[in-house]
Amino acid sequence: MAVPKRKTSKARRDKRRSAVWKLDAPAMCKCDNCGAIKAPHKVCKNCGFYKGVEVLKMDAE
Repeated sequence: MAVPKRKTSKARRDKRRSAVWKLDAPAMCKCDNCGAIKAPHKVCKNCGFYKGVEVLKMDAE
């Protein structure tokens, strides 16, 4: 069985346990056409527009 040769220091242990590496919230932006919140570089799920061009036909509800 593998056994560590030396004790892991508190600084090294705490560096590993720190929350620096954890993910942040995803980036969001406003749609230029309808103003809904959407992911950047994606088609708007609300209106179907991307960069001012209608990419998806959305039903009028």
